[in-house]
Amino acid sequence: MFELIFGLLLFLGVHSTRIFADPWRTAMRQRLGPGRWKGLYTLVSLLGLGLLIYGWGQARLEPVVLWQVPRSLKHLAALLTLVAFVFFVAAYVPGNSIKARLHHPMVLGTKAWALAHLVSNNTVADLVLFGAFLAWSTMLFVVSRRRDRLVQAMYQPGRFGPTVLTVALGVLLWAAFALWLHGFLIGVRPLG
Repeated sequence: MFELIFGLLLFLGVHSTRIFADPWRTAMRQRLGPGRWKGLYTLVSLLGLGLLIYGWGQARLEPVVLWQVPRSLKHLAALLTLVAFVFFVAAYVPGNSIKARLHHPMVLGTKAWALAHLVSNNTVADLVLFGAFLAWSTMLFVVSRRRDRLVQAMYQPGRFGPTVLTVALGVLLWAAFALWLHGFLIGVRPLG
């Protein structure tokens, strides 16, 4: 469990510098230069990600079960992850209405993904991992929206074509992940 928690602290910590230490982050970027800052950011992120994956895998070997998960929650989780995939894609497809309306679909996708895994899993490790991501993404969304208001950020209106493409790609990626990749990578087939 130590590796999981330490990995979360590193991964989410480096991804929280803009939330908690934006002046320090700006000063470090200026001092190191954008390339070196991104390199350091990437190294710490990858180290944290590796540790949290390893730690979660170790915790799964001797799970501490907290509750029984009703089957109906597995269906809710599938729906939430579908929404998450569409939001993830919306962060990258230019000109879609989802990003134009929500402004930070990647963060909202992370919230939906974390919530889906919280309702469909039942161990201490699951609660730590997905609860941390849910808390972090909720906080990041609030801070990001507040920053948007302060700088009066303007988002271009979305168009129909890119929005349809976003939804179609999100659904296809979700299906590929739910039906094949999740089982291959995680060892759990969420749809049976």
